[in-house]
Amino acid sequence: MKELMDIKRWGQSKWRMPLIVAVLAVVIIGSIWLNVAPFRSGFEITDELGGNIFPSSILSVATTDAQVIVPADSMFVGNPKSCIAVKVRSAKAYSRVRIEVAETPFFSRSVSEFVLARPRTEYTIYPDIIWNYEALKNNNQAEPISVAVTVEMNRKELGQRVRTFSVRSINECLLGYVTGGTRFHDTGIFFAAYVNEENPMIDHLLREALNTRIVNRFLGYQGSPEAVDNQVYALWNVLQKRNFRYSSVSNTSLSSNVVFSQRVRTFDDALESSQINCVDGSVLFASLLRAINIEPILVRTPGHMFVGYYTDANHKDMKFLETTMIGDVDLDDFFPDERLDSTMVGKTQNQMSRITFDKSKEYASRKYKENEKGIHSGRLNYMFLEISKDVRRRIQPIGK
Repeated sequence: MKELMDIKRWGQSKWRMPLIVAVLAVVIIGSIWLNVAPFRSGFEITDELGGNIFPSSILSVATTDAQVIVPADSMFVGNPKSCIAVKVRSAKAYSRVRIEVAETPFFSRSVSEFVLARPRTEYTIYPDIIWNYEALKNNNQAEPISVAVTVEMNRKELGQRVRTFSVRSINECLLGYVTGGTRFHDTGIFFAAYVNEENPMIDHLLREALNTRIVNRFLGYQGSPEAVDNQVYALWNVLQKRNFRYSSVSNTSLSSNVVFSQRVRTFDDALESSQINCVDGSVLFASLLRAINIEPILVRTPGHMFVGYYTDANHKDMKFLETTMIGDVDLDDFFPDERLDSTMVGKTQNQMSRITFDKSKEYASRKYKENEKGIHSGRLNYMFLEISKDVRRRIQPIGK
């Protein structure tokens, strides 16, 4: 019996050792393959925004050092403002990579070269993109483009890949995007791109405002808070005389669970159509305020936006406006001030304009107080954005 048990143990040990060796061999070979082999496809084209390109976000940071859209992976090289990236695994230490991006209607052909310092490491590479800024400015409807990329590593071709991107309308403002399926990145600062104090039409509007004689000149903060308020009212009055009307159009054609956007009319679009929603009116009015050296504030609550302004240079006091109320009255229904005499009964155009201006301030101030905690909390769908010099160093007006 004892001999039989010894034979059984010997047989088990005989098969156990080769099995252990085989398992170790598989683990070692698998480890070597994982560390040496690149992606099955050689490389892939990727981006942070689910295959969407936003002209407004590209144009607004083109001349600044701002990095609003941050790479999801810390292991990257190149300029993330390029938006389009390539993922590839380095073969050895200091691998040399050459990336060629073919021409499209929105950017020229470009060739970029990089050195990947770490061996057998997955890198996200942002090649140079030579944007056609004029084409981006003039894109007023979402348009698909095919982006073709060729990659070479250590003089070995990895082939060509093609991916279709959607170039969004210039009127689409990127509100935020999601990475990793759960982390939301707020990019509401891009609303500042639609505040355009440099638009050539502003001089015409300021001239019209001065012609009303509500104020004799625009002095910014070189006066009392009451003088500041009169300057703001003069801007309100001239927009009412241009018969601006409320228009609720704000949706975009974008359907994504990765990126979120809001349709915003540019300064020129708003003037041409004489239509504004809460966002359009806020950025339009903020543009005029910036032009006369009064610092504006864009205030956002869930589903709504209104504009604020400081009444003093030290920013001790704020007032707010509900710009959608600009179109609440038609001034043509009231007497022009210069034609009113003692025999006429009723309100003048300027009187009605002032009434709506004051009611707008009351309404917006009440909304601010009701939502003040959320507005300053940094929570989703809330925003308190001062269009200050600091913001302007990061986000430039996009123009058109």
